[in-house]
Amino acid sequence: MNAFSRLLTGAALGMALAVTSTSAMAETPPNMLVIANRIDDITTLDPAESFEFAGSDVSRNVYQKLVNFDPLDLDAGYQPDIAESWDVSEDGTSITFKIRDGLTFHSGNPVTAEDVQFSLRRAIILNKTPAFILTQFGFTPENIEQTIVADGDTLTITTDKPYATSFVLNCLTSTIGGIVDKKTVMEHDKDGDLGNEWLKTNTAGSGAYSLVSWKPNESVTLKSNPDFYLGAPTMERVVVRHVQESASQRLLLERGDIDIARNLNPEDVAGASSVDGVKIADELKGRLMYVSLNQKHPELSKPQVRQAFKYLIDYEGMRDSFLKGQYTIHQNFLPQTYLGASDEAPFNFDIEKAKSLLDEAGVSGLEIEVGVREAQERIEIAQAMQNALGQVGIKMNITVGTAKQILARYRSRELDVYLGAWGPDYPDPQTNAGTFAYNPDNSDEANATGLLAWRNSWDTDGLTEKTNAAVVENDTVKRADMYKTIQADFRETSPFVIMFQQIEQSAMRDNVTDFSTGQAITSASYWQVTK
Repeated sequence: MNAFSRLLTGAALGMALAVTSTSAMAETPPNMLVIANRIDDITTLDPAESFEFAGSDVSRNVYQKLVNFDPLDLDAGYQPDIAESWDVSEDGTSITFKIRDGLTFHSGNPVTAEDVQFSLRRAIILNKTPAFILTQFGFTPENIEQTIVADGDTLTITTDKPYATSFVLNCLTSTIGGIVDKKTVMEHDKDGDLGNEWLKTNTAGSGAYSLVSWKPNESVTLKSNPDFYLGAPTMERVVVRHVQESASQRLLLERGDIDIARNLNPEDVAGASSVDGVKIADELKGRLMYVSLNQKHPELSKPQVRQAFKYLIDYEGMRDSFLKGQYTIHQNFLPQTYLGASDEAPFNFDIEKAKSLLDEAGVSGLEIEVGVREAQERIEIAQAMQNALGQVGIKMNITVGTAKQILARYRSRELDVYLGAWGPDYPDPQTNAGTFAYNPDNSDEANATGLLAWRNSWDTDGLTEKTNAAVVENDTVKRADMYKTIQADFRETSPFVIMFQQIEQSAMRDNVTDFSTGQAITSASYWQVTK
């Protein structure tokens, strides 16, 4: 065990002792849901800006969208939400949504087509990280008055070309599709920011819950909306506590201080599963664990080096040890269950193959930095990589920080190597193809932080054009084949090493029913939960 590992182990033990040293608490109240989760990645609560996992959980429960998902029937796909119905024009470029009557925001203001128009236009104008989800349809600040238009109780969007209707609707289920209360938001407009500064720490939605408080790196508290159109949630309060360590989450769960622990490692899952009153639920998520190489780096940009890294991952060893039961090997950017998903996995742990590729590239004595969020399994993956890279003469220094710290550097194209997770924004293959294999402008000025190819300074070697072609293909079988071809090229040429697909194991008290972490859509919902 190196000094870094001892430090982590000591920190975990200290946290565990801190938890056990306090007096035992009573069970959580029957009308309250208490969750332990890592929420240090929340940087903003504005649905036009939020682009992190824990922030998406908050948004899903606070904001309604034109279309959404039923957490008890995710296989059914998108469902009416603020829109009760919609019609598609003959040429396939316009969708007109009929807005549901009788909806109200948490402020008491009615939900109108004008609010929907304001919310979607606002997201385009602000142009924050997730804006590409909407701008990919040709919406710009200059044309939104013609392309996103409210008229009475309807809202019509007009895209730049005919896309598959399912693709457009799936995109509207993403966090950026959250509809905000125009009147409330504009009361907090500051210097023309459309309320962005205020919405970073406040909410203005019409969803099942409203925000009570967000204390960064500490907790999020929500209260139920008694006027929610599907009925008031049974859980009147939801408290999500930031608990970093698996051991601490397990102790809190076993004592009854929390209802759900979302970040237990395999060892703690095994231990908790034998405890009376605790159950484990598995969900195959859309979330992928990957490593990426910054193509601004003169050595990491060499094709042989990119390929060598794919042979320096002990996929099976990690899956069968510290990731056991929580990740499955996956080497493609589309998760299993998605249209066009591939199960091809041509790379294995092969030191000699990696050495040969590095020799061919003329690389030796390389020293690089990897940025990693402070999360146990990611640090352990980084340490395993560090060991493997050392065997081929590459020194990799591990920089650990909060999600906010690491993501800021990654989005600024500063890191040599990034190790992290990516979750789809909507259940359509374009959600990942459009970020891993799409980068129409690789310049620093483009500032396309929502595109992973851009973050890694990769011009995609022609895959941008192939991705553009796939997204407008209406033949489902042909479209699936196009994405499989793109992924085959991507495996061979990209600076991404996709390693695993997550199986989320939620440990919970056995009286909790109908909790969903969102499966492939990756965002948790609380309004259907009972105890």
